[in-house]
Formats: sequence, C-alpha cells, structure tokens
Amino acid sequence: MFGLTPLGTLHTAISLVALAAGLSALLRDGQIVAGTRSGRIYAIATLLTCLTGFGIFNHGGFGKPHVLGIVTLVVLALAWAAGRRGLFGAAAAYVEVVAFSATFFFHLIPGVTETTIRLPVGKPLFSGPDDPGLQPIAAGLFLLFLIGATWQVLRLRRARRGAPQPA
Repeated sequence: MFGLTPLGTLHTAISLVALAAGLSALLRDGQIVAGTRSGRIYAIATLLTCLTGFGIFNHGGFGKPHVLGIVTLVVLALAWAAGRRGLFGAAAAYVEVVAFSATFFFHLIPGVTETTIRLPVGKPLFSGPDDPGLQPIAAGLFLLFLIGATWQVLRLRRARRGAPQPA
C-alpha cells in the first residue's frame, strides 16, 4: 500500500489511532491528559508508533525521523510523569498538557511529510522529505502548536484562579 512495508503499514495504522485519540481529546476536553481514556489510548499508541518507527529506514539509515522518535519518547515520558506521578509540583498540569501537545505536533510532521511525498499516487505533492515546499507547512504546524499550547496554559491558569484554594 503506497510503497509501505508491512512494518510501515502497522506503524501508520497505529499512528492514525494515536492521532484520532489525540484529536478526540483536544476537541472534547481542550487537552490531552493521561487521566482520560482517550489520553491513555493516545499515549500508548504514540509509544507504539515511536517503537515501530525505529525499524523503518525508508530514507537511508538512522536519520531525522528516528531522532524525532527519541525526542517524542522523552517528551511523552515527561508528560506521563507530570500527570501520573505529580512531578513538577504546581506546574505539573502545565507540563503535562504542553508536553502531550508537543507530541501531537511531533506526530504531524512525519505524517504530513510521508503523506505529501506519497500522494496523490504517481504525482505526489512533494518530491521528498527535504523538499523546500514542506518547510512552510512545518512552520504553520509549529505556529498552531504554539497557539494551542498557549491557549491551554491560559485555560488552565483561569481554571486554577477560579478554583477554591485549600485552607
């Protein structure tokens, strides 16, 4: 399918589950957190996406996509630790939300890249992962991440100000 190996097909399917769960959480709750069902599905599918991605070497050996996988795993662990272990004290909720949002952004970069260099079949939109036409798209996705993360932090701050303070 579209030049994918069986591992590539599995990797893509798992990443689509992660994206669907993440998008569901963002639309329903305005954030991805480990304490919700969609957040847990997102975290597990993201972990599996990274792990299956390490076996894919479509563009040569170990490269940028593999580095992104390592960074994603580190940020995913940070998000999980902030949300489930209460690390980072009062900032834990902020760290969790921004870190999960960052991993969602990390999904989009290879997702958009791989889609646009494969589709439409026979005449893809871009020639390869280093095509300069992809740079403005990546910049736009990063801007959306920054706007979304800022909105989430402000939303959490407003919610905390409105919450009763412990005696």
